[in-house]
Amino acid sequence: MKQLEIVHLRAVIEVARHLHFSRAAEVLDLAPPLLTRRIQATERLLGARLFHRTRRSVELTAAGRAFLPEAQAVLEHLSRGIEVAALAERGEVGRIEIAYVGSAAYAGVLQQNIRTFRDSHPRVEVRIQEVVMDRIGPMLKDGEIDVAYCRPPMGFSDRMKLLTVHRDTFLLALPSDSPLAQLEEVLPTQLRDATFVVPEQDAGTAEVARRGRFSASIGPRGGTLAAVLARVALGNSVAVVPGTLAECVSLPGVVYRPIAGKPIVSEVALAYRAREGAAAVKAFVRKVAAGQ
Repeated sequence: MKQLEIVHLRAVIEVARHLHFSRAAEVLDLAPPLLTRRIQATERLLGARLFHRTRRSVELTAAGRAFLPEAQAVLEHLSRGIEVAALAERGEVGRIEIAYVGSAAYAGVLQQNIRTFRDSHPRVEVRIQEVVMDRIGPMLKDGEIDVAYCRPPMGFSDRMKLLTVHRDTFLLALPSDSPLAQLEEVLPTQLRDATFVVPEQDAGTAEVARRGRFSASIGPRGGTLAAVLARVALGNSVAVVPGTLAECVSLPGVVYRPIAGKPIVSEVALAYRAREGAAAVKAFVRKVAAGQ
């Protein structure tokens, strides 16, 4: 059975707007006889007469007046659908699930990137969640998140990519009553007998131990940076932490000191899928990359 099509709805709307078949036909770029046949076809499909037509006038019937707003609503909905599809294709609508480790927020890069993106893509919904480092790879792979702010190095497959978005240097977090806290900077060799609280990313600790030529004594793992500092504050342990932490987290019983020698670089990176299909996610990655 033949059904109503968009051309039928447009024909009804234009005739109702002008109440004149010739002017409506001109707007639709149709020959008047073709428009007449289209209206007649619409009426047959509906089983109702939509217009009273004489040689001098055209008027909507009761059925026509009832049908007109519904036809207009269909076309308006279609127009919105076309607009949304185009916006989605350009990455201007959609949703992005962002995961982050705490140090990305401490560094400010998470907030800066998201605010910049929202300014240019206000119709994209951005959701964030803090996650532990070892969950990032599986969550990206399974599609639970779209991008993640992490601390390299990370054991990703070649299906993932990393974009460095922030650099700082590692510092040493010490109990305030430690003798080492009296120094302006601490040599790696002076940490030979220390017990280390290790955050999720242990690269800084490993590099300090390598430079000091010792095997680090690892105490209970602190997990998040806040938990690491809490353990340091209890005394008897130290931690190698990103330098940005000293700028924004002050905890009673904890002091920060530079590590002597060549700076040990600490990075925050944006992790994302190499073959990302979502336009909004690709737009986010491009925006972040453009800001570097």
